[in-house]
Amino acid sequence: MMSGRDGVWGEGAVGASAAPPLGVAWELRDPRATRADVVGGKAAALARALGAGLPALPGFVVLPTASGQRGDDPLTLWRRLSDDGRRPLVVRSSSAAEDTADSAMAGRFLSVLDVRGPDAFRAALRAVRDSAASAGGPPAPMAVLVQPMVESRIGGVLFGADPVTGETDRLLVSAVAGGPDRLVGGAVQGESVRLSRRGRAVEGPGPLDRRQARALAALARRAGRVFGGPQDIEFGFAADDGRLCLFQSRPITAMGQRPARGARLLGPGPVAETLPEPLAPLEEDLWVTPLAQGLATALDLAGAASRRRLRRLPVVRTVQGRAVADLALLGLVAPRHRLLHWLNPLPPARRLAAAWGIGRLRGALPGLALTLQADVDRELTQAPAPGELSPTDLVGALRWSRAALLALHAQEALAGALLPEEPSGGGGAGGGAAAALAALRHGRAEGLTDAELAAARPEVLALVPPSLTRPLRLPPQRGLAGGPAPGTLSTREGLRLRVRWVQEYQTRLVREIAARTVAIDRLALLRWPELLDVVRGQPLPTDLAWRRARPSGPPLPDAFRLAADGTVVPERAARDAGAAVGASTGRASGVAWDGTGEPPEDAVLVVRHLDPGLAPALPSVVGLIAQTGSPLSHLAVLARELRLPTVTGAADAVDRFPPGTRLLLDGATGEIAVRTGAPAARESGTHGSGTRGSGTEVRG
Repeated sequence: MMSGRDGVWGEGAVGASAAPPLGVAWELRDPRATRADVVGGKAAALARALGAGLPALPGFVVLPTASGQRGDDPLTLWRRLSDDGRRPLVVRSSSAAEDTADSAMAGRFLSVLDVRGPDAFRAALRAVRDSAASAGGPPAPMAVLVQPMVESRIGGVLFGADPVTGETDRLLVSAVAGGPDRLVGGAVQGESVRLSRRGRAVEGPGPLDRRQARALAALARRAGRVFGGPQDIEFGFAADDGRLCLFQSRPITAMGQRPARGARLLGPGPVAETLPEPLAPLEEDLWVTPLAQGLATALDLAGAASRRRLRRLPVVRTVQGRAVADLALLGLVAPRHRLLHWLNPLPPARRLAAAWGIGRLRGALPGLALTLQADVDRELTQAPAPGELSPTDLVGALRWSRAALLALHAQEALAGALLPEEPSGGGGAGGGAAAALAALRHGRAEGLTDAELAAARPEVLALVPPSLTRPLRLPPQRGLAGGPAPGTLSTREGLRLRVRWVQEYQTRLVREIAARTVAIDRLALLRWPELLDVVRGQPLPTDLAWRRARPSGPPLPDAFRLAADGTVVPERAARDAGAAVGASTGRASGVAWDGTGEPPEDAVLVVRHLDPGLAPALPSVVGLIAQTGSPLSHLAVLARELRLPTVTGAADAVDRFPPGTRLLLDGATGEIAVRTGAPAARESGTHGSGTRGSGTEVRG
């Protein structure tokens, strides 16, 4: 059965009462029928397809009643196309707002199937036109497309590129037995297969035989050339002779981003331990820049990367205000090719120098670390209170703190890489967390406030990340009884604790500057050079009043690359057959909602089917999860246009995620996680985190 991606009525749903004049019509083979401004996007695309020799069906388009154009009598063309009513027809909308590169208007207007007889044709024509007003369509009258109805043996949707990942070397096909109407309407999920540009199946068995797959691949290539880009095509293989029919072609809207060529693999990695929260611009410059420089110094000294490469590729940077690391530079991902496991990529001379240098470093590092810690302790102990510092002294203190952080980060990284792990507890070398928990226990027992406890026992600062704007809040007392006994800190933990102390010292310096100039939340929007200028007496930047703090979104993925425009593209892993499928990229966290009653502010709509009737609810939610349905259905298409993170094929989603469940979903990978105690947020068009911390249970 032939169907457009619209609401569908059968003949019996349309009355046969008298109708006003029908207007004029153009055959699709008429060159004028390619004018989308007159006939609408759907009819114009099919007219172009026919003219280019693509397997579109013949037909005609009834122009809007106010078009002012000359043409043929629609009833005359109907008799010719239907063989005087003996051949059933399909009557569909063709609006100027449909099937554009920006919006498909998928599922908004009416289609009428199996239209027989002149009265039924008039009624169908009127019903389709009326659907423009009832569906909130464009104010201009709508054209109406008329074509033969074809019974399909198999039908579906063909995407000339992967709409989720943006891959243009892959075709995505979703098909069902019969016509594509049940698939695009969300009633059935269909079988999906990814094809190469030549029609070879590269993922999923799919419902197609080799001949059909090759025919679809050829159609995708030809349509891409005709229309100038990848197309979203509805197709069917006719039941009588197996020929391929093109029912509809339109640009792929809201296609997913692809990583830029040569984009590095990034992720929170180990830097999330130090800087887990989104950072203001000044926090980036105070804490991320020394961290990146320190790690680069460590990699250079260890011979792990060349200085030229380290100058070109930052080890640590920020994305959406969050600190992320180059996972390959830090050795956190396996080489792309297995051969590299057996080859040392360093040039021989540098390998020899690195080996010699590492031996010397391993022997000298403990002493160097103790000296550095003593120097930092002395500076912090002897430093005057920030309020007593002159502007010149404030600049000097800030410069010292950045240099100290660079050295501390470099030695901490080297200690972690080169020194053997030291035994903890029992009076031996241990971790900063044990010391901090012990200090917290004692401080709580003494009734100290957070500020008093941090001043008396600065070890507790290891329990909280630095922040210029947030007040210090130590963890609650629950769960602190018992804990590990602290020992002497290991070399690395001693260095790490000094990092946190220096960061806290910087916080106090910057807050003193804010007390003399502007509120801290505004000062935090400056960059490092601007801060120094302000301390030296220069006026605040003229645009500071218009700068805004970054909105807090979901965490970043564990691993991702950046598109050319900076969009986060999660690294896709191989998926098991039958797993949930990401249908619209982005990550969102929120509260499960079943679509009844008023949605919560951060609603994630969880449904059994991708019913097109749910479309009005999509702008009110932050994410969408469906048990069944195709990534190519109406609602999935609309979700991508709205940049709404969407997952389909999530087994038992309605039962597993009842209303009120806090969820994190990834519309690129299809992962769904149940979260506890996490603030809800939505990151539109971009990709947040898959970090599975405490209180997160992966369920999708």
